[in-house]
Amino acid sequence: MSKLFIKCPRCKTTHFISFLKHSAYVCSKCGYHFRLDAPTRIKMLCDKGSFSEFDKEMKSLDPLSFPKYKEKLEKSMKNTGLKEAVVTGKCRIGGYETTFGVMDPRFIMASMGSVVGEKITRMLEYAHDNYLPAILIISSGGARMQEGIYSLMQMAKTSAAVKRLNERGLPLFTVLADPTTGGVTASFAMLGDIIIAEPDALIGFAGPRVIQQTIGQKLPKGFQKSEFLLEHGMIDIVVKRKELKSVLTNILEIHSNRAYNNLTRE
Repeated sequence: MSKLFIKCPRCKTTHFISFLKHSAYVCSKCGYHFRLDAPTRIKMLCDKGSFSEFDKEMKSLDPLSFPKYKEKLEKSMKNTGLKEAVVTGKCRIGGYETTFGVMDPRFIMASMGSVVGEKITRMLEYAHDNYLPAILIISSGGARMQEGIYSLMQMAKTSAAVKRLNERGLPLFTVLADPTTGGVTASFAMLGDIIIAEPDALIGFAGPRVIQQTIGQKLPKGFQKSEFLLEHGMIDIVVKRKELKSVLTNILEIHSNRAYNNLTRE
């Protein structure tokens, strides 16, 4: 977000980038939550200087020789400064140590290919082996079609890693931002012990337009938005971005106290 001005896509209000930064990139007029890149999320949520990245140099190949996929990967790497659509590591939030992953929608809409799935799985395995909780900030268009079955396999792999974490009594907390769709929703995104969503985020498997065309019926107002899913029991809480670090700190504190009490009972 290097421009001087930016326009809200919902209400069309023009904002100074410097002012918008102080409001956590939320429109002061209508409350629209702008999409954020991974470095901004890390700076916003992790305690200063505490983030240590995993698998920084891991990047995708082109297993199916899909037309123009290599060019798309190279362009995304050049534009974002990242090797892939997810950044994983460990950090402290509010003083509490946790593993932490954040998807970057600038990189092929943070679609999940084999490297995205591998990095998330490795992060969850690190959490498992080191008795740490895991937090994932998710904003993704779903599975990466350029990798075909290799992409779809990541749904099972990441879900199995969440299961192993759960069996050790360690939590996964997921934060769903706009959009959270497709194979990501159908796997680790909805497996969190606590599922948080940002306001008005689109969350679902197929998009509402596809569903409406398929079933030939008009969908309810706000269908697949955070507030609709909260009302129908699909997520646990909707949190404004400026309050997110405080909420995550409280959740980590509760987990820390629970883990300590379990140890003292043993």
